[in-house]
Amino acid sequence: MLKGLLVKLFFVASLFSTAFVSAAERTIQDEQGTFTISGTPQRIVALEFSFVDALAAVGVSPVGVADDKNSERVIPSVRAAIEPWTSVGMRSQPSLEVIAELKPDLIIADAERHPAVYQDLSRIAPTLLLKSRGETYQENLESAALVGIAVNKEQQMQARIAKHKAVIAEYKTRFSSQDTIQFAVVNDKGMWMHGPASYAGGVISQLGLNSPIPDQTEKAYLPTSFEQLLKVNPDWLLLGASSGQTVVDEWQKNPLFKMLKVSQNARSVNVSRELWSLNRGMLAAEGIAKNLETILAN
Repeated sequence: MLKGLLVKLFFVASLFSTAFVSAAERTIQDEQGTFTISGTPQRIVALEFSFVDALAAVGVSPVGVADDKNSERVIPSVRAAIEPWTSVGMRSQPSLEVIAELKPDLIIADAERHPAVYQDLSRIAPTLLLKSRGETYQENLESAALVGIAVNKEQQMQARIAKHKAVIAEYKTRFSSQDTIQFAVVNDKGMWMHGPASYAGGVISQLGLNSPIPDQTEKAYLPTSFEQLLKVNPDWLLLGASSGQTVVDEWQKNPLFKMLKVSQNARSVNVSRELWSLNRGMLAAEGIAKNLETILAN
């Protein structure tokens, strides 16, 4: 009987200990300063795709996402890992009204896009301000680690980051190409090469592959003219194109276009802009690595 009582007391103590841990206060240094949160957030609103990727990596589903009013902008591997969400509008200008209606207990906002509305967001719920747009690959992993702390899944996130690094390291052993690889976003208004300081550029570098602009380490996104593309002249050009005509369609009419190695060797390849540019996270990086393996095998 005494033994049974001790077992019950131990069980109750374990529950209390678990409850205490889950409610423990955590302090994070974010882009705004010091962010403090306690408990385990249940209703999270993510205002950038990279934060959705981080949440999906540890099995957490946000109730609201700034998805630019198009759920398919979130890559399939992330969508498959989380529950359906409510759109809170554009990443550049999320709807404060819709966010408030969701009654969130945590908002994760972008340090570049959302400082102007930070105070308004903070009146709705505790708001974590992290790097996203224009972040490097390493900065993305750092932000993911902070998301893990905020949602009370620090150990799970650290384990997922370790697994991710192992996955990327394994992919790296499969690549032996010395060719230079350039990813660029392109639409009817222009081209923007993503340099080594960009997320995609960082993934390419982490995989042991070469950039044609290795010294461009300050700006993530580089506005690019046809003349600049000729000067860079990569071995592979991976284009995240918008729908419809782009400036590349015009450039192809220029006789000098044939001087590009990608033209001579048919190595200009359309890739998913969502995967390569918009989502920026561990699941996205692993998808990029898989995509590159397929492309370079051809």
